[in-house]
This record gives sequence, C-alpha cells and structure tokens, in this order.
Amino acid sequence: MHVLVLGAGLIGTASAWFLAQSGHRVTVVDRQPGPGLETSYANGGQISVSHAEPWANPHAPLQILKWIGRDDAPLLFRLRADPALWFWGLRFLRECTTARTRHNIGQLVRLGMYSRAALQALRRETGIEYDHLERGILHFYTTAPTFAAAVRANETMAEHGCDGRVVDAEECMAIEPVLRQARVPITGGTFTPGDESGDAHKFTTRLAALCRRDGVEFVHGVRMDRLVRAGSRISRVDVVDPDGQRGELSADAFVVALGSYSPLLLRTIGVSVPVYPAKGYSITLPVEQSRDAPTVSLTDDEHKLVVSRLGNRLRVAGTAEFNGYDTSIDVARCEAIRARAAVLFPRAGDFARAEYWAGLRPATPGNVPLIGPCRFENLYLNTGHGTLGWTHSCGSGKAIADIVSGRTPEVDFAFLGTRSAAATGAYRPGSVNPGDARR
Repeated sequence: MHVLVLGAGLIGTASAWFLAQSGHRVTVVDRQPGPGLETSYANGGQISVSHAEPWANPHAPLQILKWIGRDDAPLLFRLRADPALWFWGLRFLRECTTARTRHNIGQLVRLGMYSRAALQALRRETGIEYDHLERGILHFYTTAPTFAAAVRANETMAEHGCDGRVVDAEECMAIEPVLRQARVPITGGTFTPGDESGDAHKFTTRLAALCRRDGVEFVHGVRMDRLVRAGSRISRVDVVDPDGQRGELSADAFVVALGSYSPLLLRTIGVSVPVYPAKGYSITLPVEQSRDAPTVSLTDDEHKLVVSRLGNRLRVAGTAEFNGYDTSIDVARCEAIRARAAVLFPRAGDFARAEYWAGLRPATPGNVPLIGPCRFENLYLNTGHGTLGWTHSCGSGKAIADIVSGRTPEVDFAFLGTRSAAATGAYRPGSVNPGDARR
C-alpha cells in the first residue's frame, strides 16, 4: 500500500527504508530542504545501548533541585507558563520511582539491542558509510558516589542482556588512553564493547539516497498543516509550500515521525501524546592531532555529555533544556560544554574553532518512545525517542514497518496498541490518548 511518512529525520528515513523493503510504496514529507537537518543534524553520535538509564529515576528530583538557577545545569527546566510542560513534568515525577525506572530500563535496553543489530545488518547489506567506529562506549565517572550509582544501574541493565562491565580507573585509561590527559580524577567506569558511534546526519542523508534508489519519493520544503480525518481513518495531510500555496497529500497509511513536532500535528485530530521538546546542545571540533583526541566513544555521566570521534572531527553533545520550541543557541551552555571538553581532552582539537549547535529532542517522561498504531485505523506513531533517536532508529523503523504490514515485531517491547503493550499495561488498545501510555 501507499504509506506517507511525515518527517525525514533519522526516525522517518529509517521508517521509510524498512517500509520500502517490506514492499510498500513510500512517500516522505519534510519541511526542510533535505533529510536529517533538524535534531538528527549534530547529535552526540552514539549507538548507545548502554545509555539506558532514563532521566526520570529516583535520584533525579533532588538533583534537579540542586541545579535550579544554574544556566549551565545538565538538566534545566526553564519555568514558563506552558501547561504542556507542567503536565509533562508531573508525568516525569511519576516515572522517578524505582519500579518505573527498572521497567523503563528494560524497555530501552531491549529496543536498543534490537536496533543495533538492525543497523549492523543494514550496514552489511548496503555498505553504507557514515564515519562509524565499532570501539565500544566507555561511561566514566569522576566522583565515588556517581560511580557507585552507575555500578547499580549497570547491574540492572545486565539483567536485560546489556554487555556492560564495570572497570576501574586504570582500565578506563587503558581503554581510552587520552583520558590520562584529563585534569580531573577518573574514579571508574562501565564499558560496553558492543556499542558504536557514527555521524547520524551522514547516515540519514545516505540512507535517504538508498531509499530513492529503491523508489521512495521525498517531498521537501513543505509544512504539514493538519491531518484530516474521515470517520475512523485519516484521509490526507494538508500541506503548505514555501510560497504559501496549499495542497494535500493522501495515502493508505500515515506514519508520524516528526520528533518534537509530532504533538502539534496530532492535536489537529484530537490526539494527545506525552512528548515535549528537550533542547540539546553540541560542539564540534576539528581534530588537530589524532593521538590527542579520543577514538573510543565516551560518556561523562556527571555532566550528561557524550563524546564521539567522527572522522577528523570531535563531537561533544549533551544537556537538556526544557524551554518549549525555542531553537536558539544559548552560547553560555555551549561554552560550558567546551570548557568541560577542554578539561577532559586539553589537546584534542582547536577549541577556538568549535561549531555550536542546538536541536530539540522529543522526550517522553520515562524516555521510552511511542511506536505503534494510534486510535485511527491507518495512523501510526514513531516518535518520542529523546536522547536515543540514533540508537533506536533502525529498530524503530523496522518495527513500525512490521506493524504497518500486519506482522508482529521481533523485539519484546511495549508497542502502542499491540498485545505485548496491553500485557504490560503500557497502553490500552483503542485508547483515545496515547498520552496514557506511560503509567
């Protein structure tokens, strides 16, 4: 059948690829002039199954209180008269219990492992190149309490099959020797040798080219104005081109993969989802001396930063700012990232030539994405991936292609409107509001 994928970022492009491989005729629609130009453009670059502890965890409320008033805080809520943010925040607090955290870790690890395998299979099949490295990811810590908490979280992830192992300070520096240059002490870490890194934007653009080769049509430069319903189905999406000319696009099925903007389009048909934009920042440095820049992808958990080597560039990304749909770059937050990177890797690159970037990550309160059918018969969601869009992109795309095609996905995950979701209590099939999904 003809499937319209709304959104040409990582998630939308991966969805289009797997839908086309399933035999469907696919059209992708996006407001940008090319694929992967928003949140997928300059993210942290990690395929990180090990990065599965949600922001919402038992330690988060107290930590957030400590960060209030700090413009450089890793997790920053800017108080504003925005009911969506307050409702989202209340749901976030509900996800901070020990039981919910363990449940959400299990969801994220299983989807992450499945998605990493799907990416590896796609790479073998197509030969796609995107500055990827298969050298694992090292989470390192500079204080004893945070290291102890990481050891406990690693035990939980190991219960779900994550291949992480605890390493001491000396082994951290053996895994990534550049850490010996750090101007802060390393107390220990966790290492997942199966994790990877790579340039998400390069991957998206090159996968889009492969999609076009296989007959997928991309319609760029049009804004999606509203969905139009006809009874229990969606009949079309109304669009507006750059000249203000209105048009409409019809299909047999619709996949909403618009990231943080998914709720804005879905509300035109009365559907509410618990997705709120969490602005993340990154800096990208040109690498001067390769021996002084890390090649193992790293996570500085205490500062919520990830580090990835992308060819002759070093990407340092992280933090989360809840400030609505503001996409402006807060220079102070980027400079805080640059300062931390200079402390960790003082000779890694030319810090004076760092490029700053900001993008809106689509966050759910528990960090678990919304994937599956909506209450309309031919409407499907693939959104809410938060910081793990790159990690979960291929698994989410493959799963949504299975669901649209009437197949059961191969991974044990609480997909919306499916039997496995109902069994976990994560979603009530036929519910009007997928916002009830994460109870």
